[in-house]
Amino acid sequence: MNRKIDLLNGKIFKALTGLALPIMGTAMLQMAYNLTDMAWLGLVGAEAVAAVGAAGMYVWLSQGVVAMAKMGGQVKVAHSLGRKEPEEAGKYVTAALQMGMLFAVLFGAVCYFGASLLIGFFGLNHESIILNAQVYLKITCGLIFFSFFNGIITGIMTATGDSRTPLYANVVGLVLNIVLNPLLIFGFGPLKGFGVAGSASATVLAQFIVSVMFLRAIRKDKHVFDKVHILHKVPWNYRKEIVKIGFPTSIQNLIYTSISMVLTRFVAGFGDTAVAVLRVGGQIESISWMTADGFAAAINSFIGQNYGARQFKRVKKGYSTAIGIMAVWGFFCSALLICFPSQIFGVFIHEQDVIPLGVKYLVILGFSQMFMCLELTTIGALSGLGKTLLCSIISIIFTSARIPLAILLSGTSLGLDGIWWAFSISSIIKGILFFLCFLLVAKKLPND
Repeated sequence: MNRKIDLLNGKIFKALTGLALPIMGTAMLQMAYNLTDMAWLGLVGAEAVAAVGAAGMYVWLSQGVVAMAKMGGQVKVAHSLGRKEPEEAGKYVTAALQMGMLFAVLFGAVCYFGASLLIGFFGLNHESIILNAQVYLKITCGLIFFSFFNGIITGIMTATGDSRTPLYANVVGLVLNIVLNPLLIFGFGPLKGFGVAGSASATVLAQFIVSVMFLRAIRKDKHVFDKVHILHKVPWNYRKEIVKIGFPTSIQNLIYTSISMVLTRFVAGFGDTAVAVLRVGGQIESISWMTADGFAAAINSFIGQNYGARQFKRVKKGYSTAIGIMAVWGFFCSALLICFPSQIFGVFIHEQDVIPLGVKYLVILGFSQMFMCLELTTIGALSGLGKTLLCSIISIIFTSARIPLAILLSGTSLGLDGIWWAFSISSIIKGILFFLCFLLVAKKLPND
């Protein structure tokens, strides 16, 4: 069965949703990975959640590192396929994979050998939390190779119009993660539990299996991957084009994560429990932002191919369709977090003194979910046009504003809630600005 969707012809809604739904499913599976970890670790206690929350910031940082190869490769492959140049697409895939694997080795080495220094940045108070955070960091980031490989392959497959294969691979990974998590965290029979280390190991093993499934899938591909020669030297201009497209996105993600790390340290000043609230609340919030990010990948490939084919009218209609769908999704997520915060947060944290803090986090962030969905969808659309620098400028400026805003608001009677309001306010502003920016960019596109 042909798993690739024709993005250049036919009804836009059908093509876009056909590509987007499996990507959103994959994103929700990734979210389920994280929520599964949180649910099991919540049974261990808030201290274990705090340890994973601190170390998990570097897992998040790693996504900024690989973003250059992933985004640059995805966009250039989509443009090449739109121009009916599969050989060129194969060269871009080769260059993206070579860059990504190099980044994985370097990032893994830094995290493994520098774990003590990296975790020390957050200023955590309890020795057991610090040690568990170091262990989690060494396992998940020391073996980040599989995560990088999976991310790049997912982006390339999406650019070709195949979003189903990543979904199938991640379903298997999720099931494996669900089975391994309790076994490796708590143990079973003669098998000894490993706590936080067990959670990290379950995640890495699941990622490894997903990588194996991707390798099997790309060996059968005769469209793009059969033209990939991973050990061959690729001309510099291909890497240059990937860097040109992917570098702004990478810097944007790295700065965004770095700002979040600074804010996490700021949150730690309110106690280690506050870090646990931030970790769990952020994972719950991923219900909206990970699915929106998945939809953004779909509109990125849709617009990328149609832009390469110079079908500009289809580009504009594709964006309007996507933004309408994600506005509805964002409104639903906002309603969910605002109306049922205690029921949702109580699934992951069981200490009664912590739950009220989590409820406030979810309600405050709930007001910004629709705007965040608009932001991420528009970033995907603008990136498909090659406008990654514009996206990075807006994101960096207004995400950076979270730090002074958090300092200002947390110094009032709001206290810790002031930090959550800084998150929410900045997301609302970015969502509005990105939407207006696309309208201005779209006006400058020529006729078909």
